[in-house]
Amino acid sequence: MARLRSDSLLIPHEPGKPDFASERKLIRSGIEFVAGIDEAGRGPLAGPVVAAAVILNPRKVPDGLDDSKRLTPQRRAELFDIIVDKALACAVASVSAPMIDASDILKAALEAMRRAVCGLAIQPGHALIDGRDVAPGLPCPATALIKGDQRSVSIAAASILAKVTRDRMMAQTGKYFPLYGLETHVGYATEFHRNAMETHGPVVGLHRFSFSPLKERQV
Repeated sequence: MARLRSDSLLIPHEPGKPDFASERKLIRSGIEFVAGIDEAGRGPLAGPVVAAAVILNPRKVPDGLDDSKRLTPQRRAELFDIIVDKALACAVASVSAPMIDASDILKAALEAMRRAVCGLAIQPGHALIDGRDVAPGLPCPATALIKGDQRSVSIAAASILAKVTRDRMMAQTGKYFPLYGLETHVGYATEFHRNAMETHGPVVGLHRFSFSPLKERQV
């Protein structure tokens, strides 16, 4: 595969939006493939934490990439398909609620990130990770960027893949547990969800028993 020329990396930058500056700097230093990594689902009471890794094609960076939280569900779904079509490589991985309970949510999120990077069809020379922590065991050097999904288009792309994938997983799970409304709140601690857990009890394998208020119920 031919190396990507740095003079092909100039893309428009919209103020207040993520750009390709971090990736461009790494590529100009001689690193050919840069992956963006982000996760979705640290806060919910139910379901897995999901991470995604994306290596964008510098010549085909999709328009409109942004922090998934700043996009509508419809726009996230549209960009999901565009990212999968145009990226050089992308991968998604998850860590289940029981595994979260067996360690903690930070370790679980970092493990999901590691799995996502290892699942890429192209091994990156460097990874850009949203947040403060670098996942241990990555197959490449990495840099953590606070609010990275608002700074790097690669991380923004990963945030979209992780969010859309997790939402779809929770909607599918909701078909098997219709009393909990998972397709609506995707596991977050809404009043409806808390009331459903109180009425019907938590589901082993689905709910996070190490999270409040379930943690207090185990004491």
